[in-house]
Amino acid sequence: MILNALYDYYHRCGDLPRKGMELKEIGFLIVIDKEGHFLRFEDRRIDKKQAQKFLVKKHVGRTSALAANYLYDNSGYVFGYSDKGDVMAQYQKFKEKIDDIYNLHPNNETILAVRNFYGQEQQDILEQMKQDPLWSEIERNLNKKYSTFSFLLEGDTNIVAEKVDLLDIEDEEPSGDGQVCIVSGKKGKAVETTTATMIPGSQATAKLVAFQVSSGYDSYGKTKGGNAPIGEDAEFAYTTALNHLLEANSRNKFMVGSRTFLFWASKNDEAGKEAEDSIFNMFGFSEQEDDPNKNIEQVRKVFTAIYSGEIKTTSEDKFYILGLAPNSARIAVVYWAEIPLKEFAGTICKHFEDMTVVDTRLEKKPYTSLRNILSTVTLGGKASDATPNLPDAVVKSIFQGIPYPQTLFASCIRRIRAESGDKDKNAVHITRAAIIKAYLNRIDNNQKINVMLDKDNTNQGYLCGRLFAVLDKIQEEANNQHSIRERYMNSASSTPAAVFSTILNLSNHHVENLKNEGRKIYFEKLKQEIISKIEADGFKPQLDLQDQGRFFIGYYHQRQDFFLKNEDKNNE
Repeated sequence: MILNALYDYYHRCGDLPRKGMELKEIGFLIVIDKEGHFLRFEDRRIDKKQAQKFLVKKHVGRTSALAANYLYDNSGYVFGYSDKGDVMAQYQKFKEKIDDIYNLHPNNETILAVRNFYGQEQQDILEQMKQDPLWSEIERNLNKKYSTFSFLLEGDTNIVAEKVDLLDIEDEEPSGDGQVCIVSGKKGKAVETTTATMIPGSQATAKLVAFQVSSGYDSYGKTKGGNAPIGEDAEFAYTTALNHLLEANSRNKFMVGSRTFLFWASKNDEAGKEAEDSIFNMFGFSEQEDDPNKNIEQVRKVFTAIYSGEIKTTSEDKFYILGLAPNSARIAVVYWAEIPLKEFAGTICKHFEDMTVVDTRLEKKPYTSLRNILSTVTLGGKASDATPNLPDAVVKSIFQGIPYPQTLFASCIRRIRAESGDKDKNAVHITRAAIIKAYLNRIDNNQKINVMLDKDNTNQGYLCGRLFAVLDKIQEEANNQHSIRERYMNSASSTPAAVFSTILNLSNHHVENLKNEGRKIYFEKLKQEIISKIEADGFKPQLDLQDQGRFFIGYYHQRQDFFLKNEDKNNE
């Protein structure tokens, strides 16, 4: 299923390299004249991590045997220099490759110039290179991914490795002989090993499909790729598509801890493009962004439009999500989903609906991005500091519409408790309230929590939270302080019977300090309305973790209701 989807994506794109080719980062070019003399190095890096990409012949697969790439390679092969020991055997292998290409194109002046370059002594070439101003940069970055070298003939615009007249790429017609490909269903030559598709954290040779030789995976005398035959065309298509999705600047990828998630639509139409862009905006964050939520509202609108039919889809439209993790020399598949696009849009809409709570902020910034959810339950406020496996679990909850992880809920409660005694922090803010509401509503259909204040909710934890918010508000208006909240919130949310008699007595003194008689009456009525719904045997001795969550939601709802009433007064 995964390989089929990637194979289809390759053909869907239409602009990916043809068979036998690839887009390769080449950081430095060796500029030579027509006689093959070294002139200078040319820097083709874009920044510290990336270099310009060129359409060149696909790289060779290397194990322990030496193999030279076609007119490009690392410094060891191209000019016999490395910081990892003797590489002269690699250098000789590359020279042999140049001779082979020259023998195929003896009248081509470009390959003749390159051959003349290798007609010189290697030490003489190296001494000239070391005099170049770029040499120190090259030496310092030899092990970077972009430290690949090719040639540029002085006065040319195309590098030697991308010159079509030297590449000898021919379209092969399927022969109809060989094995049946498990991906395309066509008969043809199957590959023995597949191309490396490195992901962050994996080895450079890591592959999505690999077979361990002589380890019990061989059957009926078959070895390597013969156990699950993949045709050459299909292997090239799916590995090219996968590497394209994995590119550094890909907008079809996001990272969650050590996991790499890839996503794509089955069609390149409006719905597919909008869905891909929206998922990237929702999950593809970095710690450097000033506002990780700036596109979230647009994400909501897009998926609502797809689900409602405003953006047209068909039953054939699918959305794919592939989760990968590094695993020694292989790549582990940790998540795979193939979902009808409209159904997927409905699942994302459900996430937004479950996370919606009353919002009285002046700037109503969205608060439901993955980064915001994770950062609000960590000590330092950084999503990258989230506990292991939590980000992965949250992503699966959003994509599948299943209950949010219990660790997310517990971490949220823990952070509220840690910050409730800090007068400079708002411990029960909108994102934490949204997390608690969403978690509880997905695990309990019998006690649904509303978006805003619910006076009919008789859950004892919710009522205690409401009452605590009233007592906190009375003190705020009477003395402009929050000592009740700072000193008693943690105990009130877990053992209400132990503290509410104390804080109710304190509140009576605070009411007396209110100057407005109307406010005194209002707060007394509100207290009585809530207390009348407390069970006959009084406050509960202890609240379980779920009811502690309802306590904080009740507190949040009641506080927001005060702000809403103030707005109504101002409007009047």
